[in-house]
Amino acid sequence: MKHLPLTKQRLIAAMISLSLGTAAQAALTINGAESSARVSWGGASSLSEARNIMSKSNGSGIKKVDNGYGTTKLTNANKSVGTANNTFNTTYRGSFGSSDMIPISTNSRSVAVIDAETGESIYEKNANTASPMASITKLMTAMVVLDGNLDMREEITLDPEDFVGPKRASSNLRSGDRMNRAELLLMALMKSENPAAKSLARNYPGGYSAFMSAMNRKARDLGMTTAFFGDPTGLDARNVASSNDLVKMVRAAGNYDVIRRFSTTKSYDFFVANYSSGNRTYKASNTSSLVRSGNYPIGISKTGFINEAGRCVVMETKVNNRPAIIVILGANSSDTRWGDAKNILNSLSSRRTV
Repeated sequence: MKHLPLTKQRLIAAMISLSLGTAAQAALTINGAESSARVSWGGASSLSEARNIMSKSNGSGIKKVDNGYGTTKLTNANKSVGTANNTFNTTYRGSFGSSDMIPISTNSRSVAVIDAETGESIYEKNANTASPMASITKLMTAMVVLDGNLDMREEITLDPEDFVGPKRASSNLRSGDRMNRAELLLMALMKSENPAAKSLARNYPGGYSAFMSAMNRKARDLGMTTAFFGDPTGLDARNVASSNDLVKMVRAAGNYDVIRRFSTTKSYDFFVANYSSGNRTYKASNTSSLVRSGNYPIGISKTGFINEAGRCVVMETKVNNRPAIIVILGANSSDTRWGDAKNILNSLSSRRTV
């Protein structure tokens, strides 16, 4: 292998360590017996913290922490926002009431915002109507991959079939590209590369069909009654869910620190091996302009777009010492999507502190 920067070498070393010993060492284990999950916020340290997580094991594999209902103990661990060690007992219900609604209007077709401290809805617009979710799908893809407790060091080669889907989509990847499972997961969450997500599903125990079954089974387990997944990328317009159901998915994704870190990584230079076309560096940036700017504290992020879905984004954030989950579906332009997101974030900043 050619010489790589020290940070790259350390990431590869951490990924390699995942496969050593028992399967638990590849587990990226989150949460202990008390079912606690850290609420941490993205930034420059996201990738380095993900490396630390991937190199550790507490002796147990990844497991489902909750089913989209009930109470989860959430602890903010990020000292940079001045709220270190604040712990919230957060209750989420299947349907949200209305309390202290934020006084805004949005231009996207469907929006849901919940106060993640109280579990109350603080803004809804067509939030119970199932809509195409596009690449928001990849959060579920990541959870199913991680639930599989697979060897994250395993090298995967992209096949021509990984580039075939319900729609044509641009990609900077090529057939024959070789990366390990952890790198493909980072690429799917941060850059939203469709072949990366398709390959992760194809290399799941039981193959692609077993992966799709696992995605829909997990959606049912999370209480996502409006959800259906037809492919792991989001290019399939049949991938639908209501905004309120996607709140449940974002909440569940928050139990995986690797999803937090990878989805909020601003940029990364991937070393991509390919026997046919030669090795190269793939410089990738996060698809979220809010993550790239670093102006907002974002703990989970995923964007999406196909024509049927419009411009979409989901995120977990913390504004004015209050955590919130935001789902925006069906914006008619990127400006509308980010305009609605900033409008919500600015409105949250005017709410009372805890």
